[in-house]
Amino acid sequence: MTAAGLTATRGGPLRGRVRAPGDKSISHRSLILGAMASGTTEITGLLEGEDVKRTAAAMAAFGARVERLGAGRWRVEGQGGFSEPLDVIDCGNAGTGVRLIMGAAAGFDLSTTFTGDASLRGRPMNRVLKPLGEMGATWIARSGGRLPLTLRGGNLKTIAYRLPEPSAQVKSAVLLAGLHAKGGAVVIEPEATRDHTERMLRAFGAQVEIAPMDDGARRIFVPGGQALSGTQVVVPGDPSSAAFPLVAALITPGSEVTVEGVLLNPLRAALFTTLQEMGADLVITNVREAGGDQVGDVTARHSALRGVVAPPERAAAMIDEYPILAIAAAFAEGPTIMRGIGEMRVKESDRIALTAAGLAACGVGVEEEPEGLIVNGTVRANHPVAGGGRVTTHGDHRIAMAHLVLGLAAEAPVSVDEPGMIATSFPGFVEMMTGLGAQIQPADLAPA
Repeated sequence: MTAAGLTATRGGPLRGRVRAPGDKSISHRSLILGAMASGTTEITGLLEGEDVKRTAAAMAAFGARVERLGAGRWRVEGQGGFSEPLDVIDCGNAGTGVRLIMGAAAGFDLSTTFTGDASLRGRPMNRVLKPLGEMGATWIARSGGRLPLTLRGGNLKTIAYRLPEPSAQVKSAVLLAGLHAKGGAVVIEPEATRDHTERMLRAFGAQVEIAPMDDGARRIFVPGGQALSGTQVVVPGDPSSAAFPLVAALITPGSEVTVEGVLLNPLRAALFTTLQEMGADLVITNVREAGGDQVGDVTARHSALRGVVAPPERAAAMIDEYPILAIAAAFAEGPTIMRGIGEMRVKESDRIALTAAGLAACGVGVEEEPEGLIVNGTVRANHPVAGGGRVTTHGDHRIAMAHLVLGLAAEAPVSVDEPGMIATSFPGFVEMMTGLGAQIQPADLAPA
């Protein structure tokens, strides 16, 4: 028996201009808020990956009319709230989608059963369920708060919830539930996380109050009883997706790649800062505003990189980018130290463990810590990045893409299994990369 995989092989330089797919976080939120609102929401640039499509289907199940008008163009006719779905809501692999939808659904007097694929069913939901339970929602779930899960909402009370760890998903779930809670909801975040929910609530007509606290935390208040109104949403390019062709250019000799229309929100763009600190020739031009956020064109040229210490306080602003940062670090001079990244262990997979295992399989020195990762760059070491590994992804799209990028500059080809999962966040990844000159081909992999 053989299994479908992908293999990346070292080739010539990467060159060209491309556009990143729409930002996944904003795409999820535009559909959810559009369904909660009254009236029409027009969305352009929506990411049409599997995760977002699951959220679109869920919003239709809750009573909204959701229609695809063309490539990246969608219309949502909201009914001012959710009605009880007739069937189970299957969120596939969408961790962001299921947690935000649970928060939104908790505000309405209805019961909803959620499930997902094997990966999502293995991910605990307790971090979201805890504050929703304090607001009055109830549920029945598998052990550890795992899916399948039935949530009962309605008649919520106010909450002032201090996030125990940085999580935009938990923050957003509480704020969405707070829209229909008596007295609203307050979220206190000691460390700022991506603020798309706050920005988009305002765009849909909601009142959101944000104030600094004496201890440096942020206090976010959403009054209850608010009605949302449909609006127009322009989804910028996803910086997490843009990172893959940009890092590929940085580590592949002779390369120059520009990714257009990338979101530059400071709570999302920390990877670019970190790469520049590593010595990357990374230039941002044509900065402009789109959909209430800054966007720009990012150009990366092959660079001599050096290891750095990535500040732990930066983790929330690039939590999805550490796998590809680790690939850049493998081609740097000296160690790159990444700490304060324990959140990576509860993503689609244990991304610390899988990143470490993949690098080790490709001959890169790596040290795994409970909440950290140290990658020893091979420049001036006794050998280059060897490659030659077969990387087990456990269905994690970012692990797959990161190690394919490694294979483009390693001495020997690198293969990944389960590449179909890449479509959850980056449909067209292989086509985009091969269009830039990358050597990525399907491969039949014998069972490990």
